[in-house]
Amino acid sequence: MKLKQIYRLIFLFIMVFALGSLVGKISYHFTSRSAASQNSEENSQPSSASLSAQSENWGLGFQEEGTRPSGNASIEELKQYNAWYAQDTDEKIIYLTFDAGYENGNMPAILDALHKHQVHATFFVVGTLIREKPELIREISDAGHTVGNHTMTHPDMSGISTKEAFQKQLEDVEALYKDATGNEMTKFYRPPQGIYSTDNLQMAKDLGYSTFFWSLAYVDWYQDKQPQKKKPSRNFWDGSTRVLLYCCTALLPPMQRSWMSC
Repeated sequence: MKLKQIYRLIFLFIMVFALGSLVGKISYHFTSRSAASQNSEENSQPSSASLSAQSENWGLGFQEEGTRPSGNASIEELKQYNAWYAQDTDEKIIYLTFDAGYENGNMPAILDALHKHQVHATFFVVGTLIREKPELIREISDAGHTVGNHTMTHPDMSGISTKEAFQKQLEDVEALYKDATGNEMTKFYRPPQGIYSTDNLQMAKDLGYSTFFWSLAYVDWYQDKQPQKKKPSRNFWDGSTRVLLYCCTALLPPMQRSWMSC
């Protein structure tokens, strides 16, 4: 009797041991898969310090007066795409840039002001303006200004997923510019509305373009809110500044003195 009880205890012990071992293996299997899946997801997520692959609007943050503003991306991050919003320099330089989808009759006054102060600027033009006013584009070019590419129809370029469609938006402008001036267009590109993605920046780079954002934008499209006698504030810093202006409002004398005498 005692011998049978001993056998039963031994058998029960073996069964408990085998069951425990099986449960351990199953638990380890699922725990390992969960951890591997979590690590894979973490490794696939972009770093918060890097440019986002998603569509973004270019924006600036002014931390302290007299210092360079921060952008959606740093100078170093943009540089890998031949993209810029400022230079990492202490040299005081202002680059005047104009976005020209239409000019509202103010271009002669703008060109006169630039000539008066012996300043050259970059005009990012939309293809429809070149098609409608080729003589104006010739005048800008003949005055020694740079004409850059602001796309053919001013779309949200981040919504363009194929390189062919992206390329067409730029090459159609190039063709119109060459017909108007007889010259090749300088491969400077500004995304319409400042909307961009890393895919777009790479496409522009692959097409030989440099992309230019801005480090200061002047709200000049409100024609009834322009400075008259009071000199505008000098929101500049030690280093390079890319000022974004539009051709819908003429450069008034206070603005000319502020920006063209630096």
